[in-house]
Amino acid sequence: MMDELELLKKDWQKKGEHLPKLSFDEIHTMIWKKSSSIVKWIFLISIIEFIIPHLLYLIPSMRNSSLDIYSNLGLNSTMLTVNILQYLVIFYFIFQFYKRYKEISVLDSAKRLTSNILRTRRTVKHYVIFSLSMVLLNFAILVVGIYFSDNVVQSLDLHGNFEGMTEEKAKWIIMAAFAISGVVVTALFGGIYFLLYGLLTRKLRRNFQELQKLEV
Repeated sequence: MMDELELLKKDWQKKGEHLPKLSFDEIHTMIWKKSSSIVKWIFLISIIEFIIPHLLYLIPSMRNSSLDIYSNLGLNSTMLTVNILQYLVIFYFIFQFYKRYKEISVLDSAKRLTSNILRTRRTVKHYVIFSLSMVLLNFAILVVGIYFSDNVVQSLDLHGNFEGMTEEKAKWIIMAAFAISGVVVTALFGGIYFLLYGLLTRKLRRNFQELQKLEV
């Protein structure tokens, strides 16, 4: 698609005196179609990203293990509040992606299409920052819960792993393990987001640059 766009651009530049309007419209239409498709994929990926963890959560072993950790540390009410707020913000972003997709119309001017592309890129950026922050926050809550736990080894049923070790030393080791895991998992998700959303937003940026050139 990009090769075709480049050929059309060159042809438009060389033969601008003959068919400037038709060529401009063709190029604009191609950019619109590409941008619309990219925003549609951003919208679909955000939905898939939301659904997959909840499908995994239906597996009894995964559901029980995650609930047990928060419950044993007395974090049920805290995590309920965090999850409610997280869902509200995620639904807001999904709605924004859907709205951006519907806003991109074939009848849009190059100026308005440019504006929509910029708004979509900003929305994706904010969504990625929020998602990574929530991953880190979940681990931070666990670390804090462990710190204030009176008997973390017993609470997390880790007797076999810390035999002969004082409660205080075991607590700091567990806290360090969760803190490091939080950084690693956040970095892993960051890499995934960079590959998925980063690739799509880079394509949107290229489309934006193409539109800027057409407006000159």
